[in-house]
Amino acid sequence: MAEYDNLCKIIAEKYPRDFSRWLLNQEPGEIEILKSELSIEPIRADSVLFIKIDNRILHIEFQTITTSEPSIPFRMLDYSVRLIRRYELPVTQVVIFLQETSNEIAFTEQYINETTTHNYRSLRMWEQNPSLFLNNDGLLPLASLSRTNSPQALLSQVAQNIARISDRNTRQDTAAYTEILAGLRFEKNVIRQLLSEDIMQESVIYQDILQKGERQGRQEGRQEEAVRFLSRLLNKRFGEIDSSIIERIQVLSTEQLEALGEEFIDFTQVSDLVNWLNQQENI
Repeated sequence: MAEYDNLCKIIAEKYPRDFSRWLLNQEPGEIEILKSELSIEPIRADSVLFIKIDNRILHIEFQTITTSEPSIPFRMLDYSVRLIRRYELPVTQVVIFLQETSNEIAFTEQYINETTTHNYRSLRMWEQNPSLFLNNDGLLPLASLSRTNSPQALLSQVAQNIARISDRNTRQDTAAYTEILAGLRFEKNVIRQLLSEDIMQESVIYQDILQKGERQGRQEGRQEEAVRFLSRLLNKRFGEIDSSIIERIQVLSTEQLEALGEEFIDFTQVSDLVNWLNQQENI
């Protein structure tokens, strides 16, 4: 489930100021995104983000699962030592657990051995107050994972807040981020009902692009925009998509593009997309 962790890193890199306000509880000054790779037998984790904020390093690590090698507590110690050695600055470390679990690692905030005790913070999304996320566009995709007695009502509220985002690209990206992350808590049919109907139907794929009865020339232009939008979603989820795959998407009909928009949420790897395209070509 690394795609969820990696997506959170992408969101935090896009909105570092919002994440810094949340995790440091203060207004950040100058912000710089640092390289994830650290020297001395380099280690790199896609879900790790280092942000230099004034004279401090904020180290954020997103986790869907609690098992890892080496263990999360030891890894936090390791990162801390490497960060201090490299930047000579104090380090605040936060592990954000995305999916609810009772595993003790999600509630652990120390690494302890005979000679060393190292402290860090653990945040569990299912315990977080949803109002913080609902009222912040940068954190909004995480809102569906926050504390609630009525998950579907919360997801419906998230959908309404996404619909209020005035900038089209931001609205589309936020909807895509939310659809993916909501998969950690909701069944796909619920996500499609509450998000796809409320949000995606008014997006460029369902409304602006695939309006039925439009003149053919206008439809072709909107079809190109739909391809660009889908390509952006796929690149954000899987990284750079091979140009040959994009070319196959470009020749899809409007009905196929609409179907691809609906099936996208089920894809976990690029091969799922390729298999779907193969099926369409064999129809």
